[in-house]
Amino acid sequence: MSLGWKIHGDGKSLGPEEVVAPDERLSWPRTIGLGVQHVGAMFGPTFVVPLLMGLDARLAVMMSGITTIMFLLVVKGRVPAYLGTSGAFVGAVVVVRSQPGAGSAEVTGAILVAGVVLVLLGVLIHFAGSRVINKVLPPVVTGAILMMIGFNLAPVVADTYWPQDQWVALFVMLFTICCAVGLRGFLGRISIFLGLVFGYVLSWVLDVTAGPITSFDAGVGQITTHLRVNWQQVQDADWIGLPMSTMMGADGKEIAGWHAPSFSIAAILIILPAVVAMTAGTVGHVKAIAETTGEDLDPMIGRSVIAVGLGTVVASSVGGSPVCTYGENIGIMAATRVFSSATYYVAAGIAVLFGFSPKFGALFAAMPGGVLAGSTVILYGMIGLLGAQIWKESGVDFGNLINMVPVSAGVIIGIGNTSVNFSDSFSLSGISLGTIVVIGGYHLCRVIAPVQLLASIDKRQAKETAQGLVDSPR
Repeated sequence: MSLGWKIHGDGKSLGPEEVVAPDERLSWPRTIGLGVQHVGAMFGPTFVVPLLMGLDARLAVMMSGITTIMFLLVVKGRVPAYLGTSGAFVGAVVVVRSQPGAGSAEVTGAILVAGVVLVLLGVLIHFAGSRVINKVLPPVVTGAILMMIGFNLAPVVADTYWPQDQWVALFVMLFTICCAVGLRGFLGRISIFLGLVFGYVLSWVLDVTAGPITSFDAGVGQITTHLRVNWQQVQDADWIGLPMSTMMGADGKEIAGWHAPSFSIAAILIILPAVVAMTAGTVGHVKAIAETTGEDLDPMIGRSVIAVGLGTVVASSVGGSPVCTYGENIGIMAATRVFSSATYYVAAGIAVLFGFSPKFGALFAAMPGGVLAGSTVILYGMIGLLGAQIWKESGVDFGNLINMVPVSAGVIIGIGNTSVNFSDSFSLSGISLGTIVVIGGYHLCRVIAPVQLLASIDKRQAKETAQGLVDSPR
């Protein structure tokens, strides 16, 4: 299945335990509503992370839509996913830009090479078969990686979004929780979107009644007195326009836009380790979808890695940001239980339109930080808990030290953004380092562990395979 979906039930009503499969859809108005919700979830980090890397944010949003469509076509629509800007590259890109003469072209050139390597890894996984990836990345490992991806985002809420307006964040969080649990049918499935709308309106009402707020302003990076909702950029933006090309500002500094990549061996070596986190993150995404939908998606793991690599190659070839499957949107699927790939085609189309419309892009970019805090505090937590669900569904035994010790170390490193500096120009940190510790530590423990510990692990995995828990996720 690539295009063309079966209507789920009557396309309107949903029971509390019903799951809308990737090859199904609801009515088009509901599908569009869910697509808008996915756009709201991905927009903040997809817009902000490129800025952290010194790349063009609107180009990143446009390319996220294009590469999402590519992904869905490559996986034949069986793995619902949105490809947003990957944060795994941020630390490495900062290091690259600190090198003499390095600019956006060298950054995107190194990212393009990383995308090519990711494609090659996907091809290897595809032809080697799912048993190989299950052996290298068993449930204890993929669950840990998914947990790191979700909980590693906690500082984004705590340090960036929440300080902008703690009370709006709190009320949006409570409103979203009440909608998710208390509303029935379709309205309960779009609780994140309802929370965003509620928060936007609440912020505007507070501006009118209580006036400006004195708090952290992410736009300037310091505490200022400002309105919660500022539509000045929306009013100033054109309705239609292409992303600009890279140029030099009046101060002599580069203003990133679309551009051709340039290749530097030093930059490539610094950025390549991020491929490990991207591969593991993609595998974790597929496993999470399989666990929830009950479909055997192991044959799609290689295709998914290939698709993420191709997306990264295409995006970076025009000066865009690297892409990866987005945890924010996994959270929405977990909350709505709607896995229809149709919603992602809608979201991707909206993102492409935003790329051609500076005004619509500015509208989403103007969303108050407190609103994003109230939504993401739920989404990010749900991503992390999906990792725990993989452990539970796969029967991972944490009484066995082979599982317990390396996962404990890797998860803390990944969540805490711990780093190891090999030199002034090369370091590993956060999810990348945590992923390496979990994978490497797990397999090291298998080599050095006493026979009885290893036998316990292998016996449990053999039992899971017989029950279809490893090779055929329930």
